[in-house]
Amino acid sequence: MVNGFLLNNELTDFSFRTHNNGKPIANRLEPGKRPRSSMAPTIMMQDGEPYLAIGSPGGSRIIGYVSQAIIAHTQWGMNIQEAANQPRLLNRFGELDIEQGTQAFSMKEPLEKMGFKVNIRDLNSGIHAILLHKNELMGAADPRREGVAIGK
Repeated sequence: MVNGFLLNNELTDFSFRTHNNGKPIANRLEPGKRPRSSMAPTIMMQDGEPYLAIGSPGGSRIIGYVSQAIIAHTQWGMNIQEAANQPRLLNRFGELDIEQGTQAFSMKEPLEKMGFKVNIRDLNSGIHAILLHKNELMGAADPRREGVAIGK
């Protein structure tokens, strides 16, 4: 924090190698470039008013974590904490990641039968959300990481 601002070092989102086999790397570090990043801080509106502020750490999986939580809340009827808690499944590049040690593991075999290549792994989602509802704030913090939602 600097004077009330949270700073994010996105320099690590660049490739520090400039070339691969003689070809320029798209995400190479050079003046005037912005890093390719998977950040997805999101503010959802409802009837012209802010309804939900949500985001997560997690590198290239951030977009999947945030999307899954939003869908769980808005489409599956989960409250915002349930949406943050749920087991994670996501597909970034063809392989379907299933969070180990969760109920999601039961989907491994059926998904493989459907032709998915499945990878069981730790998924470090860190959803934090604030829901604005009837002039109240309801918070949610992913139990996989530090943090807790408290308040009146």
